[in-house]
Amino acid sequence: MPKIYVRQTYRDLPQNKHKKKMQDRSIESNPKFRVGQRVHSAGDPRRTGTVKYVGSIQGYSGAWVGVDWDSGDAKHDGSVNGFRYFRARSDRSGSFVRAHNLSPGISLIEALQLRYRGHSTKEEEDDMYVLSASNKRVSIQLVGKDKIQDKLSRFEELTGASLSYMGVSTPGVPCQIGTTVPKLKELDLTGNLLSEWKDLGTICDELPSLAALNLSNNLMLLEICELPQLKSIHILVLNNTGINWMQIEILKDSLPVIEELHLIGNTISTILPTSSFVVRGFDSLRLLNLDDNCIAEWDEILKLSQLRRMLEFLGGNELQKESPMPFENLRCLLLGGNNIEDLASVDSLNTFPKLVDIRLSENPVADPGRGGIPRFVLVARLAKVEILNGSEVIPRERKDSEIRYVRLIMSKLQGNPEEIKLLHPRFAELKKSHGIEDEKPLVGATGPQKMASGLFSITLKCVGPSIGEKPPLTKKLPATTTVGKLKILCESFFKLKSIKPKLFLQEEGSPLPMLLEDEMDSLMDLGIGNESTILVDE
Repeated sequence: MPKIYVRQTYRDLPQNKHKKKMQDRSIESNPKFRVGQRVHSAGDPRRTGTVKYVGSIQGYSGAWVGVDWDSGDAKHDGSVNGFRYFRARSDRSGSFVRAHNLSPGISLIEALQLRYRGHSTKEEEDDMYVLSASNKRVSIQLVGKDKIQDKLSRFEELTGASLSYMGVSTPGVPCQIGTTVPKLKELDLTGNLLSEWKDLGTICDELPSLAALNLSNNLMLLEICELPQLKSIHILVLNNTGINWMQIEILKDSLPVIEELHLIGNTISTILPTSSFVVRGFDSLRLLNLDDNCIAEWDEILKLSQLRRMLEFLGGNELQKESPMPFENLRCLLLGGNNIEDLASVDSLNTFPKLVDIRLSENPVADPGRGGIPRFVLVARLAKVEILNGSEVIPRERKDSEIRYVRLIMSKLQGNPEEIKLLHPRFAELKKSHGIEDEKPLVGATGPQKMASGLFSITLKCVGPSIGEKPPLTKKLPATTTVGKLKILCESFFKLKSIKPKLFLQEEGSPLPMLLEDEMDSLMDLGIGNESTILVDE
């Protein structure tokens, strides 16, 4: 893989040669920092950035360090008074600081000493409090703190360590890690200053029992070199590290037993297999987390279809249509925060033979507020789903949802079987399995009429704070009762004189009740079935 070099850019002005000489002299006199180095603000390990320039600034004395901050919260884009010293990622992510205001970080061993053998300061202990009923601070005393501290400080017995945002920039002295924490199995290095893959190799090489490693929010270099076989790593978290799929293909050969690979927030847009059209290898992988990337085409996801055991997370991408090709072993598919808006995409999930855990939240198709469908319709259309949007679908909810869905379709598309078959592929199956009969016409004084589907038992609960405490009421209502008529009935049932009620349908498994807005909709139109609960608010 070709090496990548960082090149400084300057305006084509005569002063540039003079500036370049001053910069070179400043770098020699200030060797503590170099271009490309990861640093954090002195005293604040969470404010991390990358050195983009070391040298002098025209009009200002002394040496300066130009930093492109990860947070994007700074002063400029790397130029001052019309002169560009470096190019920052955004208009406000760059700044110039003095060297003494930056830290190059510490070793992993130093971080372990600080985290587990250091003592909390008085300031830290003062920050540990709760507020009393009278809004006064009450200090917290940690019971057994000394025993816990003693246990954690015995490094030879430590099996898990969290060193997040400690400013770790290097593994430290060779062979010291393995002798210090020989039994370490889990290591969290989130938000540190590591960038070279060889450091990852050193850490894993010295910790033969290490099975789970979290490198989230460490900005890793593009070039992967000097990386040994990571024979014990089962879980690797590389969220927000800037990694791309070409690097993943290189990493694949170093991860023979990897089971979980988390790649959230890396702006991955294309899957680039090296040997064929589809990704091969990863024989042990059972979970690939691609949340919050930039994948927009299902053709890219199909390149992963040959992975044998994979559970896939794809939330927060830009997918618009579902794949027509099932993944044989896929059991979990998280698609939250995409742009799926058609029901055909939902129905196509039924072709995945083992798919039981699905997330469709924050998609237009699953958001009633954006013209999408409510939870009960999703449950009815997805034949095998057992967990929907993180909530279990119990048998009672499935039965109620399917019956309600069938009645809804019957009321909306009565007498148009071809349209029903085209738009609602599970309708005939569900209608038959639940023994739901077609409505029979009655002849009355006004001619042929459709029979309402009986009386529904509806429970009404008052939840408005101004309504006061009132016991729930269960009423038998015709299926043709409209939302407007039900509001009038609620005013009478609960003696609401000056309050105009709002009605919400409380659905089992749904985190929020559904507002019943259209006063002309009937219970049948809304698919509301027997033993439903409607909340009465103000």
